[in-house]
Formats: sequence, structure tokens, C-alpha cells
Amino acid sequence: MANVLTGRAWVLGEHIDTDVIIPAKYLITFDPHRLAPHCFEGLDPSLASEIQPGDIIVAGHNFGCGSSREHAPIAIKALGVSCVIARSFGQIFYRNAFNRGLPLLESDYPVGSIRTGSRLRVDLDGGRVENETTGAAFEAMPIPAFMQELLASGGLIPHVLQQMARN
Repeated sequence: MANVLTGRAWVLGEHIDTDVIIPAKYLITFDPHRLAPHCFEGLDPSLASEIQPGDIIVAGHNFGCGSSREHAPIAIKALGVSCVIARSFGQIFYRNAFNRGLPLLESDYPVGSIRTGSRLRVDLDGGRVENETTGAAFEAMPIPAFMQELLASGGLIPHVLQQMARN
């Protein structure tokens, strides 16, 4: 996994819960390819078809709040979203995302500093986000070393399997 990502921003709102990320009626499968087309359906039914691989979700407080379903980060990652930047995350979503290999950055970015369509450059190691469209830059909390290891492995299960293979 690259430690510097670039992509187009999709700015969402506050308190985007897991029911909005992936509605309950799709919880009959864990197949990422079947979940992805329905991602964010509760927010905007066309959003999943507009997000391109490498794009970056930017949200407000409490992104991923609600139920503890792992389907939410699976669906987001399956869309090809390279990372999610938010002011804060639901705790269970936060852990599920890293377990599934989806990078998250917490930041108190200035309101209005990122708009949908802005081109972002994200340094996961240093926790720096640059809006290449406007030149604005802001800091995010760097991802802890162990969480970076999980991301580099593709998530918790691949990480554990790699560790077992080494021993």
C-alpha cells in the first residue's frame, strides 16, 4: 500500500451512520462486489456509481456511527475509496475499517476547505492532507504504526496469516 494517496474528494455530512453507508436489506452477503453498488444508497442512490477507484471520502463528526456491521467498510473499500477523512469516527466502524484494510484519518480540517471534486493528496504516515485544487493543507492524526501494519497487509486476517507464515 502506498503511504501517499491522491484522489478526488466526496464531501458528505455529519453523523453518516452504517445504515446510510449500506442499508440493512443488503446484509445478506459479505461479497464486496454485491455490496459496493449499494454503498451510500441511503444518502444518494447514484453516489456509488459516481465514485471512482482512488477517490477519498471526507465527512464530519461521527462517521460510521450506528450498528457494528462490518459490511460498511467492506462496501466502501469495494468502491475503490482509498481512504476516509472525518472529524471523528464511530468506534466500532473505526476498528472494522482497519481490520478490513480501509485507511481512516481523523482531522479537524477547516470548514469549507474541501469541496466535492477537490483533488486531495494524503500522506498517511505524516497525517498531512493537501487540497491540490486550492493549495490549502491541514493536519490529521497520523495512523499508529500497528494500524499501518494492518493496512499494509490488507487488513487483520491477512496480517495474522502473514505473521503465522513467518513463524
